[in-house]
Amino acid sequence: MSNLKKLKSYRELLVWQRSFVLANRLYVVTADYPKTQLYGLVSQIQRAAVSIPSNIAEGYNRNSRKEYIRYLSIALGSVAELETQLLISQEQRYITPAIAAPLLTELDELGKMLRTMQKNLIPKP
Repeated sequence: MSNLKKLKSYRELLVWQRSFVLANRLYVVTADYPKTQLYGLVSQIQRAAVSIPSNIAEGYNRNSRKEYIRYLSIALGSVAELETQLLISQEQRYITPAIAAPLLTELDELGKMLRTMQKNLIPKP
């Protein structure tokens, strides 16, 4: 964790920055969903999207490596949840494949970044 604490803030983490941008993009995308989905899929997408950078931030500010790894794991769970919700959105034709593809690619990359962070936080024997 010593490498990570050299940063002044979690906001300097590329994975946090990218997940923050993605969350904001998804608010724009979901604005066009049918009003019937406001308390369903829209709400779930927005919560899952916000959860990713939020858990990265919270984990960064925890006092132990073990807790940080746990929060990164929660962020990874939100990545998978959000991917599923976007695939459902595409199937229901709330978003087009052209809109879904770059979002799904970004989620895949965020997942890889989070898994790499977790690996790097696990102490080497």
